[in-house]
Amino acid sequence: MAERNLASGIASTELEEGRIVAGVLDGQDVVLVRHRGRVCALSGICTHLKAPLADGIVADGTIRCPWHHARFDLETGEAVGAPAFAPLDRFEVVEDEGQVRIQGPKPAEAPSGDSVPDIGRVVIIGAGAAGHAAAEMLARHGAGAAVTILDQSEDAPYDRTFCSKQYLAGKAGRADAALPALDVPVRLRTGVTVSAIDRAGKVVRLGSGERIAYDTLILATGADAVRPDFYGADRSDVHVMRELADADRLIAATARAERAVVVGSSYIGLEVAASLIARGLAVSVVSDTDLPLEKTAGPEVGAMIRDLHQSKGVRFHPGRRVVRWDGHVAMLDDGSEVAGDLLVAGIGVEPRVALAAAAGLTLADKDAGGGVQVDAMLRTSDPAIYAIGDIASVPDPRLGHPIRVEHWVVAQRMGQWLARHLLGRGEGEFAEVPFFWSGHYDLSLRYVGHVASPEDRRIDGDMAEKDFAVTFAEQGREQAMLTAGRDVLALEWEHRRERD
Repeated sequence: MAERNLASGIASTELEEGRIVAGVLDGQDVVLVRHRGRVCALSGICTHLKAPLADGIVADGTIRCPWHHARFDLETGEAVGAPAFAPLDRFEVVEDEGQVRIQGPKPAEAPSGDSVPDIGRVVIIGAGAAGHAAAEMLARHGAGAAVTILDQSEDAPYDRTFCSKQYLAGKAGRADAALPALDVPVRLRTGVTVSAIDRAGKVVRLGSGERIAYDTLILATGADAVRPDFYGADRSDVHVMRELADADRLIAATARAERAVVVGSSYIGLEVAASLIARGLAVSVVSDTDLPLEKTAGPEVGAMIRDLHQSKGVRFHPGRRVVRWDGHVAMLDDGSEVAGDLLVAGIGVEPRVALAAAAGLTLADKDAGGGVQVDAMLRTSDPAIYAIGDIASVPDPRLGHPIRVEHWVVAQRMGQWLARHLLGRGEGEFAEVPFFWSGHYDLSLRYVGHVASPEDRRIDGDMAEKDFAVTFAEQGREQAMLTAGRDVLALEWEHRRERD
C-alpha cells in the first residue's frame, strides 16, 4: 500500500469501511481504518516484533499482524490477542468537508472504572507463555492483587521462541527475550518448586514446606524437552533446546566448537541448525525420517526445506539414528560416523503432568497426545483447577475431538481467554484456531489450524519460489493451512475458520 503524509490529510473517499490505509505522521508509521463509520488512526507497527500492520487485515473490530497474528482493538488500540501485549498508540482524527486529517497523538484512555469482580485467590503454577498471559490479562483488568504466580525457573518470564531463533542465532540479546513485566500487584515468585496439590484443602505445597491457599488454581506447567537415550547421551556436550538456560549453555559451548550434530529434523531441530549456521558452525542433521518436516507438512515442503538448509551448508543424514556419541563422533545405526564438537537433540517434548497426576486429576490418553484432560472451559476434572498451555488436552470444536498442541501463541491465547472468563468478560467456550510460525534463514512459515497427518493435502503456488499455500484436510474437511509468502491468505483463512 502506498504511504502518504497524513499531516496534509486525505480524501474521505479513500477510507472505505474495513480498508487499511497506510501513512506517515511526523516520521511515525500510522494506519487508518474506517470502522463502523468512524475513522480510527493507530500506530502502524506491531508492538510484538515490529511487523507492518498495513500488510495485515481487519477482522471483527481488530487489526491483525501479518507475521505472528497479534490482534489490536481498532477503537482503543488494546492488544487483545497475543503475542503482542503493549497497545498501539492512537491519534486524533478530524473528518470534515470530505477530508480526513490527523491532529497528533490521542491521550491514553483512563481506566473504565468498571468494578472488578471478586475472583478470590488465583494461584498460577508456571510463568511460561500460558501462565504469564493469564496473569498479565488479570492484572490489566485490575485483578492483579488476586494473583500469585509460581515458577521453578530463576528467570523472570521470557519468550521461549527466542531460544532457538533470535537469541541462539546471535541476532538478539538475552534481555530481548523478556516478556512484559507483570504489574506490581501480581505476586511473581521465581525459583520455587511446587511439590503437591491438596485438592481437599485447596492448598499447594512448595518444596520448602510452605503452603499457599487458592480458590482457583491454574496449571501452566508446560513441557520438558525429551532427552535422547543413545550411549553417551548423558555427556555434558549433549544439549537440548527448550529453556533460556539451555540456550545459554549451547551459546557458551559454540565458542569452543566448529562442528555441531543436530538430532531431529522437526521445526525446533531445523531452527537450531539455522541458528548454529548463523554462528559460523558446520552443521550436520541426523534424522530418522527421509525428509525434514515430512510428518507434519508433507514431502513437498520437506524437500524444499531440505534444499534450503543444504544451500546454507547443512548436511543431512536421513533415515538414520545416533547409537553412540563420544564427544567427537556420532556413530549412526548403519555404522557410519558424523564428526562434531557438540550435539543438540531436538526430538520433541513431554508435557509436565506429574503434579496433576499426583493430585488425581484426569489425564488424556497417551495415544491422543497425553496431557491433562480439560473441558471446553479449560477446567480439569476438579472444577477449581484449570489447565492451560502445553499440558492441556482441549476439545477442538472443528475437529470434533480433543487435541494437545505445543504452540506458543496457542498457550498465550489460552491464558488470555481464561483470564477473561474468570473476570466475567468472556463469552462461550475456548475455540481459538491454533497458529504457529517457524523461521529458517529468510524463510518464514505460518501454520494455521491442526491435523494429525499431512496425508490429505493440496498445494497451490511454487515451492521453489517459496510462495505457496498447502491446505490439509482431516476426514475430508480442510482443517489446516501452511503458507510461505502469503501472509494475508493465512490471516484470512484463520478468520474464516474462527467463524466455522
